[in-house]
Amino acid sequence: MINQGLEYKFFLLLLILVTLGFCWILLPFHGAVFWAVSLAILFRPLQCRLEHLSKGRWRNLISLITLSACLVVAVLPVTVMVGLMVEEGAELFKQIESGSVDFQSFIERIRMMLPHPLNIQLSRFGLDNLGGLRDRIASGAMQASQFLATKAFNIGQNTFQFILSSFVMLYLLFFFLRDGPVLVARVTQAIPLEEAQKHRLLRRFTRVVRATIKGNILVAIAQGAIGGLIFALMGIPSALVWGVVMAFLSLLPTVGAALIWAPIALYWMLSGEVWRGVVLTLFGVCVIGLVDNLMRPFLVGKDTKMPDYLVLVTTLGGLALFGLNGFVIGPLIAALFISIWGLFSEPEDRDASDG
Repeated sequence: MINQGLEYKFFLLLLILVTLGFCWILLPFHGAVFWAVSLAILFRPLQCRLEHLSKGRWRNLISLITLSACLVVAVLPVTVMVGLMVEEGAELFKQIESGSVDFQSFIERIRMMLPHPLNIQLSRFGLDNLGGLRDRIASGAMQASQFLATKAFNIGQNTFQFILSSFVMLYLLFFFLRDGPVLVARVTQAIPLEEAQKHRLLRRFTRVVRATIKGNILVAIAQGAIGGLIFALMGIPSALVWGVVMAFLSLLPTVGAALIWAPIALYWMLSGEVWRGVVLTLFGVCVIGLVDNLMRPFLVGKDTKMPDYLVLVTTLGGLALFGLNGFVIGPLIAALFISIWGLFSEPEDRDASDG
């Protein structure tokens, strides 16, 4: 007779190997799968409302309507924005590569405005040599432009891969919307936990995904849009590009979008255009900065709020591992890590009260 303990261990090993193989197969489309699951969770309330109005009939049609709403609200605006940014960014990088951006004049004006003691300190670090400093900045800008140009070229080369990933995402999203409850029930049934723990885990997972994605994405979009608008109104070239950059940087805590608008405001104030620098500073602090403080608590809530240092580390780590999707995947995994560990240390009545 077969030893039951050995049989169970072999089955468990086989289950782990098959699961790892399945994840390995899906790895090239991890972004498509991630966004399909995330969008299905975000748009599930709309799907439920439509299913309630249709009294459970026309499931395919209801899923198509929800999918169309997702396209209009989430997918198409991002696609259009990326196209405009690439077009405007290409022009900006051409100016950098051609040398039309006058680094010498910029650095000279900054150096002349600095107090004498600070210039002495700069000389100790070998930064008093204008030509050398200019060459370093120009070299850095050239490398950045070449890197971004390479990425844009790769995007053009991988058009088929992008189209295929988009198709996979939309295809999966349709079935996740239509068959979501059935899939969730099967996954929940396979989890070796008590029923109460399963329901608490499912509620927490859904809440964390919605709150993290809405909190990160919507706050980033708001800060980027407001920052790009003030840049355009103040006549800063390539305002759309800088707005998108501020949107990405706003995912980083503490500094965020200030990494873009603060140096520009400082340069204006040092160069004599005080009113422009003051206006940009006040707008950055009072409007762009407050967007995060006002929107994030409302969208994220208290349950998924993480320390700034953890957001920073997981954002950078996610970016390194998952590419652009890591801006969301990294903090999301961290939020789930905190929530799931806290799930078993909290009283059940407390979790039920906030669900």
